[in-house]
Amino acid sequence: MSTFAAFGRLLGAGLTLVRYDALAPRELDALYPPALRGLTRALRLLSGREAKQGRPGERLAHALEHLGPVAIKLGQVLSTRADIFGAVFAEDLSRLKDRLPPFPLEEARREIALSLGQPAETIFAELGAAVAAASLAQAHEARLHDGRRVAVKVLRPGIDRRVAEDSEVLALAARLIERFAPALSRLEPSAAAATVIRATQMELDLRLEAAGADELGEIMARDGYMAAPKVVWLGVGKRVLTLEWAPGRPLSSPEALTLPGLDRKRLAEHLTQAFLAQALDHGVFHADLHEGNLFVSAPAEIVAVDYGIIGRLGAPERRYLAEILWGFLRRDYRRVAQVHFDAGYVPRHHSVEAFAQALRAVGEPVFGRNASEVHMSRVLLQLFEITALYDMHLRPELVLLQKTMMTVEGVARRIDPEHDIWKASDPVVTRWITRELSPVSRVQRLISEATEALRAITRIAEAQQKPVMVVQPEADHRRLIWFAIGAAVAGVAFVAAQIFS
Repeated sequence: MSTFAAFGRLLGAGLTLVRYDALAPRELDALYPPALRGLTRALRLLSGREAKQGRPGERLAHALEHLGPVAIKLGQVLSTRADIFGAVFAEDLSRLKDRLPPFPLEEARREIALSLGQPAETIFAELGAAVAAASLAQAHEARLHDGRRVAVKVLRPGIDRRVAEDSEVLALAARLIERFAPALSRLEPSAAAATVIRATQMELDLRLEAAGADELGEIMARDGYMAAPKVVWLGVGKRVLTLEWAPGRPLSSPEALTLPGLDRKRLAEHLTQAFLAQALDHGVFHADLHEGNLFVSAPAEIVAVDYGIIGRLGAPERRYLAEILWGFLRRDYRRVAQVHFDAGYVPRHHSVEAFAQALRAVGEPVFGRNASEVHMSRVLLQLFEITALYDMHLRPELVLLQKTMMTVEGVARRIDPEHDIWKASDPVVTRWITRELSPVSRVQRLISEATEALRAITRIAEAQQKPVMVVQPEADHRRLIWFAIGAAVAGVAFVAAQIFS
């Protein structure tokens, strides 16, 4: 699609929001400044009959559904934050999670046959109508010939083209923001858009999702906070994924939180701890943990589905995340500030002490208070103001992490309005700090790094062993290796002395 066509679609998206009165809803007129109020009233002259039907959240849900899969993903994230946007608004958006219009069963059968290279009847003894439909795919209840109950996920026909078009529009919107709204450039719109686009494109190959489900299933089994259905590899293709049926009720259903024997406090804690354990301990996490992808059962069991978006963190990012959380848990704002500087999140021309003071202003009002007493919209606004004051840019490698953290906290608060995210995080973060930052772990990490450095030096030396150009390659090689070993041993001894002194 050309830039001109993408611009046309972007303009069309804006008009769609105006038509549904979802861009600047009339219900909020009293909150707009006079100049904006006049503009919104003028725009409403372009609205259609859709603008007069339903609440703001319902109108936005219909508009996003009309705009396509990428817009629907945004609506799913917004729907998890009732504490920011209000319970009614979030509930009105919740239909975007798994209650979109399905496509016919016969089309699903054709997609299965094309993707797996054989008729659906060869693999499935029974294949029912869609039980849930989302932006990219829908799920069918089925039964294998051996009697196992399974869920079959099938991509929507033509979704590849729609995602490609939406991606170009999103990339164009990001470029326009960077050009015409320089104050928002620190949010790195193009880099953030690229991350979202890449994640969405990965969702279009269900073989990758099957691998992600299998990998995270093994990881979840070690911690016990969450579980994943087993993959039925016989029913996996590029556009089809088959998993064993997830037990429990979907968290998006109204009756899920009223199940007999359900411990809502523990359930919310398990959700928070599952995400943190995946991210910190293993560096890989389910990055789409909204209610439509979670099944719950008493007393506090969680099964996650839909592994199309997997987040990954490198060792440095995991360490920074753990130390930031640890500092907040101990209310050590100086340490939290220093980690931000060490990670490069805050430019070094700022003062560590001044940044620690700003973090204290955010952290202290929320400690010791119930979640229901904390207005997250105000906290987020304060954080946004502070990040602007200290020239903090969005980190593209952390986009999925930040998006998932926001979603998890919102879902946990819906499960338990009194959820204390800091208290729930403490056991996982403390375990990581105790294990990874202990004296023994530090020495082991240094030895590992020294060994890797020695290997790199050896590879360089071997690459440079050219008899024509070097008089004594073997002797030089040996001296280089012994020098590296000596330096590594000296470094380990120095650090060990510092740690154990």
